[in-house]
Amino acid sequence: MPDPTAVNSMFARIAGRYDLANHLLSGGLDVWWRRCLVKAVARQAPADVLDLATGSGDVAFALSRGLPAGTVITGMDFCQPMLDQADAKKTSLPADRQATLTFRAGDGLALPLPDACFDAVTISFGLRNMADRDRSLREMHRVLRPNGRLYVLEFSQPSAWFRPLYYFYLRRLLPRIAGVVTGDRAAYVYLNETIEQFPGSEALAAQISAAGFSQVAARGLTFGTVALHEAAK
Repeated sequence: MPDPTAVNSMFARIAGRYDLANHLLSGGLDVWWRRCLVKAVARQAPADVLDLATGSGDVAFALSRGLPAGTVITGMDFCQPMLDQADAKKTSLPADRQATLTFRAGDGLALPLPDACFDAVTISFGLRNMADRDRSLREMHRVLRPNGRLYVLEFSQPSAWFRPLYYFYLRRLLPRIAGVVTGDRAAYVYLNETIEQFPGSEALAAQISAAGFSQVAARGLTFGTVALHEAAK
């Protein structure tokens, strides 16, 4: 499992160029993946949403733009330099949207939140960085209200025909490109290793169910390289 101190340090180092690297390395698909997540959340029409492992806030901002005005969104992360990036970007939002979007520090393994305080929890490309995935999922379950919903957008295991090409990109090209963009190739060697080791959508769905969730469903995106999981409390 990932070491929390090392993960925090890694994200702190790349915070300033994190967004640019994400856009380049995904070929812009990260925008579409977030759009799929926001559409799924919008169907529930939650009053308040926790975006866990929010990083520089891209998902929280997408939620703010895609959900009705007045929806309260809290972005939470354990890496302060990433939260600093999110706060800096917040000033570009209209005043009414700024008022309903906040960022705060918090550890996904011990959320500084009371029980049953959100209608929805989202986590995008952050679950695989948790030192204890089961514990993190149980914490998400704890802070959801009854009938609340969880949305997990995460890398997955691609279709068999696409896997050789995908792994060639992850192992050979991605670290080199990221090294040029961020100056930290090692961070993206870690990234490709965590992607390869992460369970496929069926195995992750079983893990979500084991944490107490029901109605778990998964939708593969981009040849299965990414999956959007939805579940209910």
